[in-house]
Amino acid sequence: MLKVYCYKKCSTCKKAIKWLDNHSIDYKYYEITEERPQEDLFKLWLQDTEKKATYFFNTSGNLYRTMNLKDKLKELSIEEKAKLLADNGMLIKRPLVIKDDGSVLCGFKEEKYKEFL
Repeated sequence: MLKVYCYKKCSTCKKAIKWLDNHSIDYKYYEITEERPQEDLFKLWLQDTEKKATYFFNTSGNLYRTMNLKDKLKELSIEEKAKLLADNGMLIKRPLVIKDDGSVLCGFKEEKYKEFL
């Protein structure tokens, strides 16, 4: 079963949930401000050379801008990035979807969901 981490006020999350429901895909919903993947998972994902660190960060979010992460992110270690993501759900690009095999998808684009699922 999919794990789907969302923010209840996020319009992109609402679109993704609607798409999953319309396609009868089973998932477990997690409120990203209350529950997030553990730091070790973020470390694993951040080591994936196909994905840049910004793939996982909500680069358009207020907290990202307030923390000035655009400039700082390049200098942070994988461990530091993983800790930031695990500690604060508002830094995570959402929705964050995790399959049983551990593969992960951030954001919502219908064509990407079709490929991923």
